[in-house]
Amino acid sequence: MGDGRTAARDGGRDAACAARAMLNVPTLWMVFVVNFLALGVIWAYVTRSYPKFAAARFWMASSFVGAAGAMTALIRLFVASPLPLLLGAGGVIAASCLAAMGIQRFYDRPVSWRLMTATGGLSLAGVVVFMVGFEHMQLRMLSYTLGQALPLVLALRLLLSPEGRVSPGARLSGIVILTIIAILLVRTVGNLLGHDLSARAGGQPHAVIVLGLLFLSMTLNFGFLLMAMDSLRNEVADLALLDDLTGVANRRHLLQRLTEECARSERGGAPFSLLVIDLDGFKTINDTHGHAAGDACLRHFTLMAQTRLRPGDMLARTGGDEFCIVLPSSSLREAAAIARRVLEVCRQDAATCTGGDIPIAISIGVAQWDRGIGQFPDRLIAHADHALYAAKKNGKNDFAVYDPAPPLSPEPLGPGEPVRNFA
Repeated sequence: MGDGRTAARDGGRDAACAARAMLNVPTLWMVFVVNFLALGVIWAYVTRSYPKFAAARFWMASSFVGAAGAMTALIRLFVASPLPLLLGAGGVIAASCLAAMGIQRFYDRPVSWRLMTATGGLSLAGVVVFMVGFEHMQLRMLSYTLGQALPLVLALRLLLSPEGRVSPGARLSGIVILTIIAILLVRTVGNLLGHDLSARAGGQPHAVIVLGLLFLSMTLNFGFLLMAMDSLRNEVADLALLDDLTGVANRRHLLQRLTEECARSERGGAPFSLLVIDLDGFKTINDTHGHAAGDACLRHFTLMAQTRLRPGDMLARTGGDEFCIVLPSSSLREAAAIARRVLEVCRQDAATCTGGDIPIAISIGVAQWDRGIGQFPDRLIAHADHALYAAKKNGKNDFAVYDPAPPLSPEPLGPGEPVRNFA
């Protein structure tokens, strides 16, 4: 019986020793180094595959610098000098600053190099003063904690701002940063109250804190990866809805928008209008000056047309030299006024052409949604096309509007009679 109790006690002691070994701080820091080297390799691959995704470069640097800092701090176990510990602290603080700058770059904000350098430099200076100048563990840990936490606090508002790009990755990153700040705050308060939770004290509380921060740091990078995936997916979606030559909406995007506008008008009864535009003599431009000149004309037209549109109007290229403009909440007369403005800017530009410049002339058809169109945008497009053909028949470089009502005239109706020219 005694042997059994002894064996049980020995087994308990072995288990406790094993648990302490599992939470051995140097071992945890080695795990930190390995994991962050792996994250750095992942971010390096993302950076190489998507060179325009600037945030990935900062997150890659954060991972490698953090791993280097942790690796340098481990040298303290073999060298009786404070220098490795100072360099390691500097690496961890720099990693935090780089992670925050990656968040700023992700949201297309200017990177605060000066602010981050000042924050990290002051924090590291505090660590040096309270380690080398005169020993004060609590103030040293406070300086170290501020260097890690302040950059993340500055970037936190971007992740949680309702004006930012809300995504699961951003929410996860924001929650993780809040948790990291809470743990750092608990560690700082504990140190200030006299409970030594620094690496010097060792023990299980410090090991648990290191383990928690290790897990949260990895989770934070996973949140960054989700943000990157969401951003790249949105970029691909935008490319699927934009014309690659002119940068305006393509036919797919136009049909989506027209379907939405038709459904909205069907519910509320408020009209909207559509312009269908065709560049006159575009085939001749391609045949005479080449396709590069034709492409330049298309891009130039989109720039001119956009200067005459209102916020909310949508210009789309439907193919070749054909364009459409969706005019929400616009009557037929308002749409005719916008068509006249687009036509006039093209006429003025053509009048100033000299030398090798190529004048651009356009014809425009204007149509308005009505109850007969309902939720079928192809009917509205057909009406605007009908008006466009009439504008071309009337001599081109002009616009015409579609009116389904027959004119009050005893004369027989010709093919273009349902269309009246308001130019």
